[in-house]
Amino acid sequence: MRIDLDTYHELLETLLRNKTRSFLTGFGVFWGVFMLVALIGGGDGMKEMLSNNFEGFATNAAIIWEQPTTKPYHGFRKGRLWSLTTGDITRLQAQVPQLEVISPLASRWGVQAVNGDNKYNCSVKGQLPDYAKVEAPTLYYGRYINDMDIAQQRKVCVLGKKVYKSLFPGGGDPCGQLVRLDSAYYAVVGVNYAGGNININGSADEAVVIPLSLMQRAFNMGDRIDLIAITARRGTAISDITPRIREVVARAHDIDPSDEKAVMVFNTEVLFGLMDNLFSGVDLLIWLVGIGTLLAGAIGVSNIMMVTVKERTTEIGIRRAIGATPRTILTQIISESILLTAVAGISGILFAVIILQMLELGMTEDGILKAHFQVTFWTAIGAAALLAALGVLAGLAPAARAMAIKPVDAMREE
Repeated sequence: MRIDLDTYHELLETLLRNKTRSFLTGFGVFWGVFMLVALIGGGDGMKEMLSNNFEGFATNAAIIWEQPTTKPYHGFRKGRLWSLTTGDITRLQAQVPQLEVISPLASRWGVQAVNGDNKYNCSVKGQLPDYAKVEAPTLYYGRYINDMDIAQQRKVCVLGKKVYKSLFPGGGDPCGQLVRLDSAYYAVVGVNYAGGNININGSADEAVVIPLSLMQRAFNMGDRIDLIAITARRGTAISDITPRIREVVARAHDIDPSDEKAVMVFNTEVLFGLMDNLFSGVDLLIWLVGIGTLLAGAIGVSNIMMVTVKERTTEIGIRRAIGATPRTILTQIISESILLTAVAGISGILFAVIILQMLELGMTEDGILKAHFQVTFWTAIGAAALLAALGVLAGLAPAARAMAIKPVDAMREE
């Protein structure tokens, strides 16, 4: 059979047009899978980073602190200043049995910590050992404040991460060495590397923790404290006992129990509830965008296969005439659809994995990974299975059209 130059150019143009169309359609699937996998990995990493901000902080906790009164009560005018005291701890323990941990905290800012020639302006926090149940420390060296420190009135301290790096730039275990806070010396017993960003009276990174009783004496505080951290027992919601907590504290200080601004109770359950809702919304958005993009790519695959079937009408008709069964035609069209979808999709998965791995490398600090952005093996397998299903669905309509072609009609069209 002789083919002239014009016919050759026409066939070549058709081939290039099909290749371009197939490439563009495959790119749609590639981009859809890339978006889905990248969004899943990025969403998980973002959620982990947000969760790290609350790392170590009790989810059933609340913080109590004082503010000037806003209502007159028992002959006192509004605007009166007052202070929490260690006596409030005893009252809450006796009158609110639903509470598990009741831990006071006192703070001072702008205190200079000195070790040799190294200095750092930090905050000093006076705490009790059970405060670790509210805001858990991450000890890099040594230990935390314990009951023996309180009982024996030991002059010990726990350094925050930034304080430690500033006072001991050479690194190493500082436990047993002395650090001066203003004019008093304290023995270092631990280094806290807590990574959470919930700052209760200042960042843990920039704080030095000492026993509360020692803090009250060193800074002439008497029995005053700055705030009280509490946690509820299992099965009890802080919001259910907040009115009782406020009433116990308020009555002891001649404050109207309904004066919510005078006795502030910050419930962290609300904060964690907002975070859970945010995470749910992020997951929904990820799947909507990812699957929507995938479906758009699958529709593109179906369209290109439909065009391919139309252009191959004669070929399919001849194959039917020489004995090809409808099942053979169906298998061929669906196989081509799956192949086009799989090649583009797996390429998208691999590219997304590479991008997520690079993102993880950029989120590493001091050899510690801040968040995991990489998808799991089963997530990739699930994406591949979804691709196969979309490939089958994308090929069904073109395959049905191909099976409907009759040899006589194909020859007449030719």
